Amino acid sequence: MRIAIISTTAAAIAAARVLIEHKHDVVIIEKDKARIDELSEELDCGFLHGDGTRPRLLREAGPDDTDVLLCLTKNDQDNVLASLVGRSLGFAEVVTRISEPELEHICAELQLHNTINADQVTARRLVDLVEGRGVVELSTVLRGDVRFYVIPVGEHEAGPLGKLSLPSETRVLYGYRGNELFLPDEDTRLEAGDDLVVLTNSEQLKELKERGRQQPE
Repeated sequence: MRIAIISTTAAAIAAARVLIEHKHDVVIIEKDKARIDELSEELDCGFLHGDGTRPRLLREAGPDDTDVLLCLTKNDQDNVLASLVGRSLGFAEVVTRISEPELEHICAELQLHNTINADQVTARRLVDLVEGRGVVELSTVLRGDVRFYVIPVGEHEAGPLGKLSLPSETRVLYGYRGNELFLPDEDTRLEAGDDLVVLTNSEQLKELKERGRQQPE
């Protein structure tokens, strides 16, 4: 896969290192030329010098050839703006890092569904540790080509789960209606706004994402 990463924050560089180790093609977009010169000595990836919120620069990253755009600057507004620009230019998948919880509903309204709030994730993990709850890391569970994916249910998909068309090797694990967890079966009636968590593989994941982009608003 080809991944474009905006910024050289600690999180961005950590993600770049892991992606490179996994043999992905990585391009880092950074404003600071000196920072690019420093990192180019240690990271085997491409670099673009400039502001990652600018359409001209993001076009240079090659939206049609890039699988994911990661917007990981320290500034929430820059990340939201870069995500909107990236989506408008045709990046297949956009991930938005935010730190302010109040921006989560704004991102949802803007249909920026792949948001990450690192502080909240860390806080939940710390509470689990303090309260003695064991948490299984996904990296220890997922093996080979297995992937999790969340399917938002729209008006066109509402109805019996059994009528939902899914790829042959994709299975529904559970769902959320608001903040309520439910365990669906073939007779469960889905409602617009539900989220379904499915187990799939990387090839069928591409199909699921493509279907999502083709669905009417």
